[in-house]
Amino acid sequence: NLPGAATWFTGPEPRRARHRKEPVDTSVNGIADSAGELRDDRSVPRYQIGTVAERTALSHNTLRHWHEAGLVSPSGRSEGGFRLYSDADIERILVIRRMKPIGFTLEQMQQLLDVLDVLQSDESGPEDRATARATLQEFAQQTRQSVDRIRRHLAYGTEFAALFADLLRASEPGDPP
Repeated sequence: NLPGAATWFTGPEPRRARHRKEPVDTSVNGIADSAGELRDDRSVPRYQIGTVAERTALSHNTLRHWHEAGLVSPSGRSEGGFRLYSDADIERILVIRRMKPIGFTLEQMQQLLDVLDVLQSDESGPEDRATARATLQEFAQQTRQSVDRIRRHLAYGTEFAALFADLLRASEPGDPP
């Protein structure tokens, strides 16, 4: 496992839901382990989609879309069929959320998630880890370039807002034209 990888990729712990009805029934359908097999783990809290949406500042539709696209799958379902997400699922969602404004495609998001899975797995061999690390470096470079572009655009927007402020001050009543 990568030391501190979960925190590095997800940042600080997501904010807690105000109306804490969660975690919900943790005994339903089990939790998928790293091999994708279900295990019954009542100690792992799981959350319904509304709580996850609130904690991640994403819409229900976005979470459903990412599920349908194969980026993140809930760890289980309630007896009523509601999606149940674990804290690990939420961490994965937050990685995706951070990639979106940078301009990554769904395919690129899936590729990076696969890379992270390889790097975090104790079962990954040296060749797979080296390939994953090289891909991660490419993503890091692309992210730096995108962040630089976003900063330039933010500077343009800030200049534009200052222009409006100047125009509003110059056009105040009683001021000569």
